Amino acid sequence: KCPFTGNVAIRGRILRGVVTSTKMNRTIIIRRDYLRYVTKYNRYEKRHHNIAAHMSPAFVGVKPGDVATVGQCRPLSKTVRFNVLSFEPQNIQGLQKKKQFRIF
Repeated sequence: KCPFTGNVAIRGRILRGVVTSTKMNRTIIIRRDYLRYVTKYNRYEKRHHNIAAHMSPAFVGVKPGDVATVGQCRPLSKTVRFNVLSFEPQNIQGLQKKKQFRIF
């Protein structure tokens, strides 16, 4: 299931998001925040989506709060359709990491 050593092709979308959970075995949850415009009030509302992504054992040290880049691939399980391509460690001290709204 690894895009680097296995037979999984990355095709489709390339997305970025904040890692929120690394509790599963070789799977992480990524939170993508975005703004939706509401015409009635001429304002934006905050929304988010959680994406499950397969993380290769080659990636070591991924923690909640890091920014990950994922690529779309074939369905790997019931909920996993993305593969981790890279991640950037973030040094956030003292802030709430899980539900902080960040746009990329």
